[in-house]
Amino acid sequence: MKVALQSLSTKAPSDLQKEEVKEETKSILKELSELQNLLYASDQHSILVILQGIDASGKDGAVRNIFSSLNPQGVNVYSFKVPNEKELSHDFLWRIHAVTPPKRMIGVFNRSHYEDVLSPRLNGNCNDQLALQRMEAINNFEALLANHNNTHILKFYLHISAEEQKKRLEERMTDPTKQWKYQANDWKVAEQYPAYLKLYEDIFEHCNDIPWHIVPSDQNWYKEYLIASTLHKTLKKLDMKYPAI
Repeated sequence: MKVALQSLSTKAPSDLQKEEVKEETKSILKELSELQNLLYASDQHSILVILQGIDASGKDGAVRNIFSSLNPQGVNVYSFKVPNEKELSHDFLWRIHAVTPPKRMIGVFNRSHYEDVLSPRLNGNCNDQLALQRMEAINNFEALLANHNNTHILKFYLHISAEEQKKRLEERMTDPTKQWKYQANDWKVAEQYPAYLKLYEDIFEHCNDIPWHIVPSDQNWYKEYLIASTLHKTLKKLDMKYPAI
């Protein structure tokens, strides 16, 4: 999957009406609640939602605004930070595999195993050869989940522009409700925007056995609609039924 991210729009199509799309999203979320109940009761499938994107791309907001309407007993959310000493003593997928969703559950990864071919590579701690080995391992890992546990994997890259990222980082400094998100190296990371895009393009090329959804994310209402509707379509296709007595 060859992708040139700089050539892809980060905005919703101009002919869409924001309020109409938001109403459609509300309708989808209501149906998702029933579909989640079916998923849990039928106990045949699991869902893994992977959210990736550069800093300030809206991963936290997507988790909050989409999955908070579901039954919390059926959803687990994990966020993968820099690995600790114990995690580093294992292979890079060890900490990931431990929290993949069992049947009947929806798992959400707010950042994921793809971080291990992003930040280390950008910082010079992972060369191209090691990155290719890790991406091959990721393909095998995702195939294992899909083929042996009926895990349906939805991979979303939240695509925002450099201008929108700058605006959101500035809000972290001035908005009291967002200042807790601010980190001293935010602007250094923002300067690496083009480099991050190149690394993501490499991921899309080498880790697309299970396809990526590239989500224009400058407008949160459109981002949330696309993620919710994709999840909705996936669950509907499973044709689940409540088990009989």
